[in-house]
Amino acid sequence: MTVLGCRTCGSALTVPVSRVALPVHARQKYHNGPGSIDPPLEPGTFAVDPLPFGSPQRRWAELEAGEAEMLGWYAPRFNVSDGPADWVLLAPGDVRGAVIDPALLSEYGCCGLDGSEPNMVCVTCGTPVALRIDDCGRRQEVWLDPRTTRAVDDGPGPYPVLGWTELIDERPGIAPTEPNGFWHPVWEPAVASALAHLLAASDGDPILIADQRVAVIFRPVLDRLIGPAGARPERTLVLAGPGLPAAVGDLALVPVHPQTGDRWPVNAPVKPVPLAWDAWHNLAFHRDPKPVGRSVPILPEALPAQIPGQRLLPDSPTFLRVLARLPEVRQPWLRALYERGHPYYHYCSFIDVVPTIPGAVT
Repeated sequence: MTVLGCRTCGSALTVPVSRVALPVHARQKYHNGPGSIDPPLEPGTFAVDPLPFGSPQRRWAELEAGEAEMLGWYAPRFNVSDGPADWVLLAPGDVRGAVIDPALLSEYGCCGLDGSEPNMVCVTCGTPVALRIDDCGRRQEVWLDPRTTRAVDDGPGPYPVLGWTELIDERPGIAPTEPNGFWHPVWEPAVASALAHLLAASDGDPILIADQRVAVIFRPVLDRLIGPAGARPERTLVLAGPGLPAAVGDLALVPVHPQTGDRWPVNAPVKPVPLAWDAWHNLAFHRDPKPVGRSVPILPEALPAQIPGQRLLPDSPTFLRVLARLPEVRQPWLRALYERGHPYYHYCSFIDVVPTIPGAVT
């Protein structure tokens, strides 16, 4: 089993947990609604963020020539963390032996805890070991500080890694619609990340989408950012993955394994476009309900979830962060798009505030 604990005294700080891939909606801020939202991880799991996080922060202009690309950034950021890497993400309910220390609460959010410095200490020895976040609109998260924590027992954890076929049955994905009729919070960063990869793979060419549900989600954004085909050739985008036919097209929307982070493989020359499993599964296997007679009543909650009526606005911070870490962003057309969105980094969606490209649909 895997148990994470205090580096100073060796005390356990978690229940037994299994490692999974870092979800794209980690560190998400979902609009400005009241209260925090659900943890990004399921109980009994943990994930590791390989990027540096926290202080000190360095301004982009302070980086030496070539240093940004060595750190994996290919487009300017407001600042880049020079803090430690490999912070460990957990659901708050899996933490044991650590408590919030009021003396460490140097940064507050609007209605809860926010910030980038540890605010939880080991109960046994008092060492600062973790950062708790639960501010309004934020995911409920605990991040173990890699400087003061380590694995005290290292093993496979309670959950075995599932194969692709097993995932289809055992992890059915997340419906796009919440009970209130709005988009589920997971979908905005999931689509934002896929959109960044899709633009990078497109070379700026218009994209033809045959699948209706995929088109409803991606078509409005692509029309605004790339524009209509005109004289340029179109590239086709198809769904590919376990349980589906082999990809035949230019681009394939493929699932990301939620435990390993692997992408479903496709054969060249098809280019893969990764999409979080929970969104991909719904797009790949959702079936609209068939009409039934009035003598067979079906409760609304028993019907498969439909696409929400309002247009999905991809999460701007996720889109810009993912795009900045793709080498393709150095292409002039994509860099120009990035620069238009960069000043609006903190908007929930910059799609409606940036100037559109010539010929794009408004």
